[in-house]
Amino acid sequence: MAAPAAAFERAAPGAAVAPAFAPALDQTAALRGSQAVVGRAIGDHTLQDREGRAVRLSSYRGKPLLVSFIYTGCFQVCPTTTRALRKAVSVARDALGDGRFNVISIGFNQPADSPQALKSFAAQYGINSPNWEFLSPPAAIVPDLARDFGFEFVATAAGFDHLLQVSVVDAEGRIYRQIYGEDYSADYLTEPLKQLITGTSVADAASLSAILDQVRILCSVYDPRTGKYRVSYGLVLEIAGGATFLVWIIWFFLSEWLTRRRAAKCARA
Repeated sequence: MAAPAAAFERAAPGAAVAPAFAPALDQTAALRGSQAVVGRAIGDHTLQDREGRAVRLSSYRGKPLLVSFIYTGCFQVCPTTTRALRKAVSVARDALGDGRFNVISIGFNQPADSPQALKSFAAQYGINSPNWEFLSPPAAIVPDLARDFGFEFVATAAGFDHLLQVSVVDAEGRIYRQIYGEDYSADYLTEPLKQLITGTSVADAASLSAILDQVRILCSVYDPRTGKYRVSYGLVLEIAGGATFLVWIIWFFLSEWLTRRRAAKCARA
């Protein structure tokens, strides 16, 4: 899978230059490893939230989850990707509804990315959503955690070379999609979330309001001019027409079956 050039963080212009022998991130291998975990379940790692409370990743199951990796000592790329993610998440919430998915950002540079450091980072960039948490892992589990998400990073004299990715995780805790880039259109995240939300909840829609909500989500389309989603009433009419036709077909064949059954009973009499 091809990725934009902005899918990797490199040393910023003017930053300290790494020695010639410093390791560099192999972009091809990093992307290959990132894609290799799609479809795999993530481990039930225990991290700490911004208040120092233990949080198990399994506690996020039941809803789709967006996961990004950052380091708080970054002053250019990580803030840019976090702002882009905040904007995309806002658009997705408007389109899909509040509380339909969760977001976590994981600080991978331990011990620097402590709960307090992540709390300050979140406050600095205005992220206070109840469904978006910043998590600090113990240093010992960072390699396994990164491996589960297909996240590659290499320390350099200037900071880190690392993949710029957001992992879309399904309600069962499996990697569903990897989204790459420093900045991206909101539909890159919303479309896979739509697929996950409608795919798992249509069968559970027991009430008319729940069914209408699923139709609204299915019929929401991204408008690149506004950067937001809107309901396409043409799609609503297509779905309504298709549902009406299906009901008519069912009624027709049921009516034919009942007619033939009655005729058979009369013939036997």
